[in-house]
This record gives sequence, structure tokens and C-alpha cells, in this order.
Amino acid sequence: MQEENQQSPELKNSQPSQASAISSLEKIALAGLQEQKVSRRWSVLFKSLTFIYLFFLLLMLLGWVGANKNSSLAHTALIDINGVIEAGGQVNADAVISSLKDAYDHKGTKGIILRINSPGGSPVQAGIINDEIRRQRKLHPEVPVYAVVEDICASGGYYIAVAADKIFVDKASIVGSIGVLMDGYGFTELMKKVGVERRLLTAGENKAMLDPFSPVNPKHKAFAQDMLDQIHQQFIRVVREGRGNRLKETEETFSGLFWNGEESIKLGLADAEGSADYVAREVIKQSDIVDFTYQETVVDRFAKKLGASMGHELGATAKAWLPTLH
Repeated sequence: MQEENQQSPELKNSQPSQASAISSLEKIALAGLQEQKVSRRWSVLFKSLTFIYLFFLLLMLLGWVGANKNSSLAHTALIDINGVIEAGGQVNADAVISSLKDAYDHKGTKGIILRINSPGGSPVQAGIINDEIRRQRKLHPEVPVYAVVEDICASGGYYIAVAADKIFVDKASIVGSIGVLMDGYGFTELMKKVGVERRLLTAGENKAMLDPFSPVNPKHKAFAQDMLDQIHQQFIRVVREGRGNRLKETEETFSGLFWNGEESIKLGLADAEGSADYVAREVIKQSDIVDFTYQETVVDRFAKKLGASMGHELGATAKAWLPTLH
């Protein structure tokens, strides 16, 4: 019995080793749990920061946050008129008028610069913008409005510019093109050569006026020319009202020709040379420039693309024949 109760030395030595191993495993397990907790905390922190960043970025894209235009500090307001003037286009009356109202409503605005770089476009859109500039000038006579021409201020672009108090240009700017055009194509001779017959039915004798697949009707041509002449006279009247006795009229002033900036000053189409920075610093005396140009939000662009895709085919044909100030 005494021999049976005795344990071998190897067994006695193994018991402390097993206890030590279990203790080490417990420590490793606890360390692993602790590491998981820390990892989860960091994960939550990074996810929260990412969410805040993306949310702020979304607000910027939507136009709800961004450049601070609510400061009461004195400044020069800048509105860019850059591109073709057309309804729903890069430059349109709604966007420019919105920019004008924002600039005038701001207490810190001491002057407004219309920075123009446009070849022209819709006489309707240009006319609406011209009318609004003149209306706002009467309401706010203490806030001058200056047009600053960059590369080109032609036709509809100049239609807008003449509403300003003064027009500044670069010596190499293109200015003028006071005229109206309506363009299209005629395919009747080509149709004869390839043996294509035009079959057109209308209700109303003038409904197919200026149809490119039909011979030119002298009556329709005279009617269209008369309409263009009327719009041209409207344009001329606006230029004369805007420029007053500064304008030095010649036989070519309203012929549709255009001139460089240096020559436009001599003709009274512009007042002086100067960039936007120059006008803000030396004329308005407020070198701090705040951009009030209307910027589309993501929602605006999506809505416009949706509407454009639905109405593109319907509007393309009609738009091709609209008069333009180019």
C-alpha cells in the first residue's frame, strides 16, 4: 500500500507545469479580449469620423455649406457670365438674377462686377438679365455695377454688358457683334440627286415655315427677315440707352461687326481697360472679392438632366430655328 500511494517524481513535477500553462492561457485569452475591445472602440471611432466627413461633404455638394457669404465685411461681389446664353444652359436668366439678388441683399457689397466671357445666345435671356440689372441699379444706386470683359463679349453678351454703369475690357478682348441671326440648312437639291421625295402635310399654310426639306418660300423668308429686323432694332435701342452719349455711332456700329478692346473704347462701346482685380481694387476700392456666381447643387443637376433627357427630342427641332444673338 505504501508503494501505491507514492507518486513518481515525474508526476509531481508535471502538476505545477500544467497549472502554469493554464494560467498562461488565461492571460492570453484575457489579453485577446482586451485587444478586441480596444479594436472595436477604434473601429467605432473611425466609422464615426468617416460618417461625419461624408455627411459634411454631402452638405457641401448640396450647397448648404461652403464659402461664407454671410460675413458683414465690405467686399466686391463677383458674378461670372461665362458661356453661351440660353434657357437652362450654362448662362441663363434665372441663375444670373439669383446671383444679383444675393449680391445686392448682402450688407457688405460695395460694388458688383459682371465678369463676362460670352459669344452671345438667346435675345430673350439676355434681355431679361439686362432688364433686371437696370431695375436693381435703380433700387440700389449706391452699389455700382461694372461689366468686365475677358476674352469675348459679343452679341448677347454685350446686350447684358450695356446694362452696367461702365464696361472695362482688355486691349485684346472681342467686343460688339450687335446683330441677330437665324440659321439652318436646305436639303432640297440633295434630295433631288438621291431621289428622295418630301411628303409633308400641315394644317395652317405657314406651319411648315423654313422647313429645311422644302423649297424656300419668299413669303416666309420675308416674314422671318422682318422679325429679325425687329429684334435687331430692340438690340440697338438697348445699346443706345445703355451707352448714351458715350457711344460714337458709325455706319458699322450696328452691322454685326466686332472690334478688339482697344478699338471698342474709341468707338464708345466700352469705357476703359481693366481686369476684375483692377476694378475691385482701384474703382470700387474693395479688393476683397466674394464670388456670388450661382452654383448648381447635385440635386439641381440631377433634376435638370432628368428633365433634359425627357424633353431633348421635343425641343431640339424648335430650338434650331430660334433667333440668336451671335
